[in-house]
Amino acid sequence: MFRKKWFALFLVLCACSLPGSSAEAVSLSQETAGDLRFLLKEPSPLLAWGWDGLHHGEILTSFYAERDYRPAWVGDLGLGRKGAELLSVLRDAGREGLCPEDYHLGEIEPLATLEADSRRYGVLFDSSYVARLDLLLTDAFLLYAHHLRHGRVDPCALHLGLCALTEGGDVTRLLKQVLDGEGVAGALDSLLPHHESYDRLRQALETLRRLSALGGWPAVPAGPTLRPGDVDRRVDLLRERLEISGDYSGAGDEPGGGGEFNAGLEDALKRFQRRHGLVADGVVGPKTLAELNTPVEARIRQVELNLERWRWLPRDLGRRHLQVNIADFSLEVVEGGRAVMSMPVIVGTGYRKTPIFSARMKYLVFSPYWNVPPTILREDKLPRIKDDPGYLERKNFEIVRGRGEGKEILDLSGISWDQVTADRFPGVLRQRPGPWNPLGQVKFLFPNSFDVYLHDTNDKHLFGHHVRSFSSGCIRVERPQDLAAFVLEEEEDWDCDRILDATEFESPLWVRLSNPLPVHILYRTAWVDAAGAMQFRRDIYQRDVDLELALGNKGKPGEAEQGYVIQDRPALSGD
Repeated sequence: MFRKKWFALFLVLCACSLPGSSAEAVSLSQETAGDLRFLLKEPSPLLAWGWDGLHHGEILTSFYAERDYRPAWVGDLGLGRKGAELLSVLRDAGREGLCPEDYHLGEIEPLATLEADSRRYGVLFDSSYVARLDLLLTDAFLLYAHHLRHGRVDPCALHLGLCALTEGGDVTRLLKQVLDGEGVAGALDSLLPHHESYDRLRQALETLRRLSALGGWPAVPAGPTLRPGDVDRRVDLLRERLEISGDYSGAGDEPGGGGEFNAGLEDALKRFQRRHGLVADGVVGPKTLAELNTPVEARIRQVELNLERWRWLPRDLGRRHLQVNIADFSLEVVEGGRAVMSMPVIVGTGYRKTPIFSARMKYLVFSPYWNVPPTILREDKLPRIKDDPGYLERKNFEIVRGRGEGKEILDLSGISWDQVTADRFPGVLRQRPGPWNPLGQVKFLFPNSFDVYLHDTNDKHLFGHHVRSFSSGCIRVERPQDLAAFVLEEEEDWDCDRILDATEFESPLWVRLSNPLPVHILYRTAWVDAAGAMQFRRDIYQRDVDLELALGNKGKPGEAEQGYVIQDRPALSGD
């Protein structure tokens, strides 16, 4: 209601002739500068106008003061070329998975239209409205640039202890560069993640939106499990559903139809199941039916959330780096922008979630000790020891007191266990290297505040599970020797034979990397693989839900999202 009155007042104020001389045009610019000075003074009269939506008040005040309050986007002849270009970019913010309405378009569009109409019909566009239009455009530029560079949500505010992964960036300096001559679209584009994976996901978003505009895909009704060879009225809907999503083409399919679940449809369903992280058995059971009936609009939002996560990452992931996708239970080894190795991993349980972060691998440890974390000591090991003191020796545990040269291994027989508590334990409980050790033959260390790392495991059978969330936060890898070979590839005197020998040592061997290797622990529930197939995964930790809630409660850049913090239970040191 206020804005309607605002524009009605504008029409009254604008009932005067357009200036006809350059002197009058200069006077308009001077009046606009005066209005900007007035609007940005303390206390700001913007609040009195009901105008409390600016995100960068202090920056705006400093920016305009430095330029003597000259308008940045609107000149004597109306909205300038760069202002029009910025407006076009903001209108197209949706292609990045962002919301154009976040950037004042509800206020900018009417002002820009009225300004253009005033020029067209020969009436003067009041300088106070020029000032407001200019302020909104500048604030929108700064906010949009911040979102492209760092994301809409600060991951520190979303997950306790999770620091922002992106490097700093001065969006104010970029604004000045744009106004001094650099193109608006190109400057803002430079802030984007320039990775093929981001570009593919952005293209997938456009495809899904087109599908949504055409009505999406049909739902497959609930009913008995559908298996190959079945004849059921729902099969034709299944075929249509898979055809719309690109899983079924019908090419090379044997004659069928009329409700028959034939081999061609089975192959299409298996492709769909693989793309959604399901067991590819070619059967429509409850889990597959749930994925089939997820609306295209939900998939669009899933892609938008994962584009947001991309904006949290360092722009340079590293020529050689590791990526762990928690939601996919997988690790990829990347070299020169191409995945050269992949393997299954085991991640933290829903109670001990593996965190999201980036770090640099600095060490490998072959034949490592396992230092028992305090929580496991208190809840698991100490009760067993008190019930059976011989447990420690049978399971190859020892207790170490002190550090460095003063370190000693205690005589277990001399400990009065009835006097011991977890808080007053006589030393560090650790398990000796060997096939019994839960860290296996090698661990990969990249120092981080979560004390999370990659390691081998003695529970190899767990890799046979489709959903692999069994650890206490650390990441267990299926093929540690292959991973070690890659990590040590650029180190001198390390070949496969030496790696195999090192895994059999009776004491730890530490290897310091001459070139630390970037490691990125990610949570991706939507991406496009190198073959162009859209992939979706279940939100095993409910982090998509957390991010959706945080976006709905978003505050100003750099602030906690209105107190909304997801407190993941920390990983246990040493898994």
